[in-house]
Order: sequence, then C-alpha cells, then structure tokens
Amino acid sequence: MTATPSRTFPARARGLTAGRVRAALRRRPVPAAAALCLLSFAGFWAAQRAAEVSMIDLMVYRAEGWTVRTGGDLYAMRATHAELPATYPPFAALLFVPLTWVGTGTMRTVVTAGNLALLVALVHLSLRLLDRAGPSGELRGPARPAAVLLVSALAVWCEPVWTTLRYGQVNLLLAVLVLWDLTRRPGHRWAGAGIGLAAGIKLTPGLFALFLALVGIVHAVRAARGPGGAAGPDGTTARGGPSGRGPRLWNPWLRAAATAAACFTATVLAAVLALPSDSRRFWTEAVFAAGRVGFAEDTANQSLRGVLARALHTGDPGAWWAVTAAVVAACGLAVAVGAAAAGPALPHGHAWAVVTAAVTALLVSPVSWSHHWVWGVPLVLLLGREAARRRSRAWWAGAGAAGLVFCSFGIWLVPHGEGRLELHQGAGEAALSALYPAVGAAFLLLATAVLRRAVARTGTAGRDGVPAPDARPSPLGRTPSAASAPDGGSAG
Repeated sequence: MTATPSRTFPARARGLTAGRVRAALRRRPVPAAAALCLLSFAGFWAAQRAAEVSMIDLMVYRAEGWTVRTGGDLYAMRATHAELPATYPPFAALLFVPLTWVGTGTMRTVVTAGNLALLVALVHLSLRLLDRAGPSGELRGPARPAAVLLVSALAVWCEPVWTTLRYGQVNLLLAVLVLWDLTRRPGHRWAGAGIGLAAGIKLTPGLFALFLALVGIVHAVRAARGPGGAAGPDGTTARGGPSGRGPRLWNPWLRAAATAAACFTATVLAAVLALPSDSRRFWTEAVFAAGRVGFAEDTANQSLRGVLARALHTGDPGAWWAVTAAVVAACGLAVAVGAAAAGPALPHGHAWAVVTAAVTALLVSPVSWSHHWVWGVPLVLLLGREAARRRSRAWWAGAGAAGLVFCSFGIWLVPHGEGRLELHQGAGEAALSALYPAVGAAFLLLATAVLRRAVARTGTAGRDGVPAPDARPSPLGRTPSAASAPDGGSAG
C-alpha cells in the first residue's frame, strides 16, 4: 500500500529537524547545545512533575534541619510517611538547617535546579579529569562546553541521576566535591578539602582520602629508594632536601590526604560543638547500625551486600559480605593506586584511578542505593574516551553497554516493594537486580587488565609490582621520574 502524505510528513519533518540540529551544532555549537540541554532539562522537569515525585529524602533532610533548629533528638527523629530516620553524620544536619527557611515548594524548586546545575558540573569535571589525565585529544574551544551540555542533556535521563533528583538526594554534590579536588591544578594547597567535606556529609567518600594516602606512600617509598639527583614529588632530590639531610618523603598526594583528614576532622569537631549529644550517639551507636538505612536485600541497594542478600535470600549476609567486601576493597585500591602511579605507561591513568576508587567504594559500602551510582557518568565517559583513542569497536560496544545499563532502569523490572519480595527472587531476577554491581565488577576487571598490559608493555613494573610515576605534573603535583630507580632503569 502506498503511504499517504499524512504518514510520510512526520518522517520527513523528523529528518529535516535532525538535519537542522546537526547543522546548528556545526555552525554555533555552544548555543545549539545549550538549547538542547535546556529542552532536555525542561522535559525532565515536566516528567518529574507529572510523576508527582515526593522528593522524600529531601523531606528527611528538611526534618533533620528542623530537629537541629528545635533542639530535638536527631537520631530518634522519624520523618515522612515512611518513618525514615537520620543516617548521615550530624554535620550534615547542620547543613540542612537552611532548608527550613523556605516553604517546601520553593525548597523543591531550588534543590532541583541546584541538582541540574551540579549535573553539568559533574560532566564538566569528568571531562576535565580525562583531559588532564590523558596525553592528547582533549576537547578545546567551543567543542568543550558544547560537549558538556550535550552529555548533560543525555545524562539527566539515566536512572542514577533521575532517582537522585526524584528523591532530592546529595549524590551529585558529593561527586562534584570529590572530582573538584582530584582535577585541581598541580600542587594546589587546598587539594583534599572537598573530599574531607564530602566525607563529613556522608562517610563513604572517605575512601578517596585513603586512596590519596596510599598513592602518596608509594611516591614516598620511591623517593627514598631513588639515587641522588632524581626529582622527587616536590622537586627536591631523592638523596636529600635542600640541605642534604635525607630524602624528602612529603609529597602532594600525602598533603592532599592530610588536608582531607583535617577537613573531615573539622566537620566532626564543628558538629561536636554544636550538637554534642547527637554526635556522641552517632559515633557510638548509629554509625554501626547498618539496618537504620534500610533492608540489605532491597532492590535499590546496588552494593555487594545487596547482591549477596538477594542471592542468599537473607537480610544479613554476614561473613560472606565481610570477606567479599574486604577482598574487593583491597584489590580495587591496589588497582587504583597502580593506575595513579602508572605515568605515561597508562594513558588516562589518573582517570582510571579515580573511577576505580569510586567503583570500589560503591561496591564495598554496606548500602549503595541506585542513585549513588551517579559515578556511572564519568565511568561511561572514560570508556568512551578510551574507545575513541583506541579506535576500537569493542571498546565502543563496552561503553555503550555500560551506558545502556545505567539508562535502562532494568533493576526495577524485578518484583520489589513491600513484603520484602527480594528475599524470594529466582536466579534470573537476582542477576537482573545486580546490574550496577555487575558493571562495577566488570570495570574493575577491565582496569586490572589495562594496568597489567600497560606495565607489561613498558616494562615498568618493579619489585613492588607498581609502575613508576611519570615525570610530568599529575593532577595533584609533580611525581618522581622513571629514572629514579636504584638501577637506573624503571622504578620499582
């Protein structure tokens, strides 16, 4: 049957529109990308309003702020129809007090707009992480802001970002604070402050401080082993400082870790001074009560503990989780440290290190709700950048598969909700509800393989199995050169 004009017109119109969009992006990339981003955000906002999202976590934050204002018992508080408790450190409740200064309607609007702005910042910092860690090919000129806006227009529809805005969560803020630290100019004196602040709001980002400390220790050991004249992390020789009194072991990585620890300690002390009773209860009771956050087997819990709880049909996987989490944490941090120290042996090594550390934290945390996986944005961008650098269809397929998982909302296709239905899942349902940890585990295996291949190809592995750092400035400061090995070859 011949198609009627009414049937062919929409297809022609769509083709014409797509052509005009491509032409506009070529001629004026930034204005065109901004228009598409605003259109996407407006559609997202309309969809959220049509769905009548509750922003339930935001309401809990407001209740925490109100409890602080009125002098109530923060960790005895229950908010919303779900009777949700406060689970963050007391310092976070201090930051939530301003939420009580405006009406709920205004609060929801401001927080949603703020989270959309934070999404753009997350994409910008993710691209900056790749640019600073990679050898070449970074986006310059109008292409950079256009890429940020276009990626943001797409990322707002992925499940972790959608759910973060749906609940009014703080995940985008925490990720931005961490990436802000890890993409600062070399040797910035305040590097680490964002990580410390993020850990003061929610403890999980503290793993990044441990990551910084471990990388700093590796560099310090190399500086101590290096011969005289080899440049150390701060530019002094490995044989001694300016006065020749011995190796200078202090380096920007250790300084950033110390800054993070100091900033976190400051948040704890501030909360102790303002909320002494709540601080005592949190650090002696609430911090150890993982059950306060929710059921381990909940579909939304996309951590190893959640996977094991659903697979074993138990609300407490106990030793199974403890052992698995310990092994994954050790292996993940080892790979992250190795990638950070790989230098020119591993293009985008710093980006591999940061995303590996983030994925490790998400996997080993007792509870990693699906909206915590906003780190999927830099993960997919890293895979995409590697695919472009390698010109590999397999890498493009991997990046596309990871992006599809985060945009598919597939984890919600299994029975879930009241009645703890997740305790009765079959093998197929348990696998479907473990999509994010599966992507995370696959990424860790890929990062391990990439690092090992880079080390084997360049021959930079030494006695400790960690490749020598690059002599060029890293995102945190100068690192020892590959010439600092005792035998004059690559460092051990």
